[in-house]
Amino acid sequence: MKQLLLVICLTIASFASPLQEAINKASEGSIIQLQKGEYYGNIVINKPLTIDGLDKSAKIVGDGKGTVITINSSNVTLKNLTIKGSGSSHEKIDSAILAQNVNNIKIKNNHIEDSLFGINFQKVNRSLIIDNFITSKNYDLGLRGDAIRLWYSHDNQLLSNKIYKSRDFVIWYSSGNVIEQNHGSYNRYSLHFMYAGRNLVQNNLFEHSSVGIFFMYSSGTTAINNTIKNSTGAFGVGIGMKDSSNFTLIDNKIIYNARGIYIDQSPFQPNTTNIYKNNKILYNSSAIQFQALREKNIFQENIIKGNMEPIVNDSPRNNLSLNLWHRNYWDNYEGFDRNKDGVGDIPFNHYIYADKLWLYNPNVKFFYGSVVIDLLNFLAKFAPFSEPSLLASDNEPLIQWSPKDER
Repeated sequence: MKQLLLVICLTIASFASPLQEAINKASEGSIIQLQKGEYYGNIVINKPLTIDGLDKSAKIVGDGKGTVITINSSNVTLKNLTIKGSGSSHEKIDSAILAQNVNNIKIKNNHIEDSLFGINFQKVNRSLIIDNFITSKNYDLGLRGDAIRLWYSHDNQLLSNKIYKSRDFVIWYSSGNVIEQNHGSYNRYSLHFMYAGRNLVQNNLFEHSSVGIFFMYSSGTTAINNTIKNSTGAFGVGIGMKDSSNFTLIDNKIIYNARGIYIDQSPFQPNTTNIYKNNKILYNSSAIQFQALREKNIFQENIIKGNMEPIVNDSPRNNLSLNLWHRNYWDNYEGFDRNKDGVGDIPFNHYIYADKLWLYNPNVKFFYGSVVIDLLNFLAKFAPFSEPSLLASDNEPLIQWSPKDER
């Protein structure tokens, strides 16, 4: 028998507050359609139903304390709403939307503003967060809450959300999630993983944040076709890896960052490997920077071009010979391709000279690219006063690249 849904249409003057009563009286599976106006929270949803704001002109406004909408039931949908006015407690994680210990939640096409945390999922599985705009309260960057926060939440889809001037988009202890086609800008960490595994990150754009994507204490994730650019500031990282293993990064574009790829003890687990393939690492201060290294990374068919330094080693104790470099394009390669097979005739070797250490002084880096700096670089190679250290060796460097590869 075909299921019928009760549609409740509320035509309410602004500043009225019968929404919680309507939720309480609605039968399971009802659709509550809200007309234009403001509906006061904070509200609690304890049954399966849909709240539809139709065109976002229906605003659910919190009382400035606690969370605006709390979901304690599976099979709940919130869509086409404007949600605002959470509290300001980090300890209580005051949010626009909190869902906990439930499944099959849909948060779709909402505008979330003036809320410390945006969407907070705690032990929520097989759910959807799609097409939402999320911004935090107008606080200093470190005092804002997270736009989207997953905690012990698995097999969710987070698609096509726009995150602007929040703190982080964070995935904690969560696996099997798909993070796709999101746009983050002017945040702290546009995407931050902690103790997470087996997630898919693809086709996202993250820009003008302190960090684009940072993977910490995580494993088994794949990142494909993401664009990360203009990560600047004191830390400034495009993609960062900390104690993370069995990662695959393919076809990502990492451009105009202070550090393109930052690697700290990754891979972390013994006998594991991280793979970086066909990425475009362009016009960063340092293309790939190693803080600490204990296992092998494989760098294959990447374009490493226009960076101030292609490889930076932060610790002389690092054994960078663990890494495997194969068929990457290096714009500072000095060799020929006599048989025209697209591969250099001699290996590409990148050394660091003791008399180049001054390059890591930020005050001096300002002058990088000047005639004086070019001369000093030449002298360091021509007459080094100490044995140089080999940071990378690619036996088959690619000698050709196409401008279309940068698009």
